[in-house]
Amino acid sequence: MQHPIGPLMIDLDGLTLAQDEIELLQQPIVGGVILFTRNGETPEQISQLTQSIRQVKPNLLIAVDQEGGRVQRLQSGFTRLPPVRDIGKIYDQDKTKACELAHLCGWVMAIEILAVGIDFSFAPVLDIDHGVSQVIGNRAFYSDPDIVATLAEHWIDGIREVGMHAVGKHFPGHGAVSLDSHTDLPRDLRTLNEIKQADMRPFVRLIQAGISGLMPAHIVFAEVDNLPVGFSRRWLQDILRKNMQFNGAIFSDDLTMEGASIIGDILTRSEVALAAGCDMILICNNKKGVKKVVKHLNLRKIPINIRLANMKQGVNKLTWSDLQGDKRWNKATESLKRIFI
Repeated sequence: MQHPIGPLMIDLDGLTLAQDEIELLQQPIVGGVILFTRNGETPEQISQLTQSIRQVKPNLLIAVDQEGGRVQRLQSGFTRLPPVRDIGKIYDQDKTKACELAHLCGWVMAIEILAVGIDFSFAPVLDIDHGVSQVIGNRAFYSDPDIVATLAEHWIDGIREVGMHAVGKHFPGHGAVSLDSHTDLPRDLRTLNEIKQADMRPFVRLIQAGISGLMPAHIVFAEVDNLPVGFSRRWLQDILRKNMQFNGAIFSDDLTMEGASIIGDILTRSEVALAAGCDMILICNNKKGVKKVVKHLNLRKIPINIRLANMKQGVNKLTWSDLQGDKRWNKATESLKRIFI
């Protein structure tokens, strides 16, 4: 029998589960956990943490931001992945090598986090580098949307090889605004047609290639809608679902970010994001807010969500100990060290 996965993803305070966190995970509305650097000391400890999470609720989704570069939450003991911009630079000299490296980086990232019990990473970044966004910067593969799409496709092929699903971000593109949605509400004044001609092209390509998940940006595109994308039915239902035919899971960005504050308090943000079409909402670094939302949302019936169920971890059965003796992994990690360090 398939059990519903609740639509709320929360974070944890430390290296082990606290009693109040166990009680939160037991709530029907909580369906996922996102790990941060503070939750990881060694791969072995992370494996123990994910096991303890699944002992509380086996079908919970466990995620992490493991893009590479400055956004790699799990570092100690894990392969240091380059910022994907470095792969884009190699593309200028050797297109084939860059595509192979994108595949390799995706594969290494995926096999490592699967080995410690994590289902997926919120990656890859599909934003275009317009040269104005510091928060995106070298997190973007390239400044050309078609090259972004090509390298992202190879990166995703690498993670799919071990059965992991990808979550592309930040739909429909965060790279053309200078403000950081963690601390501000960015506004993009381009028309929908202008966005389609540039930033949306990687998303179109990856949707056609069957990407499993997407994360919308906390940005207002004023010519399209006056709400940030993750709270907008126009963006999520009319454009993403209906026009672009995206059938995968939609994960909100963190609802505690400043870019979400225009919507109201944390309860209002949760309700509006779910009503707009998010399958799962993220609330991080705000346990008081999480408890409010849990109490509020637990009143609703939780349907079976196939899109979320499909995000469960892949076919890789290697433990972290097994991985240390895996010839392909050892060769891959040595190759990445030689090229990028």
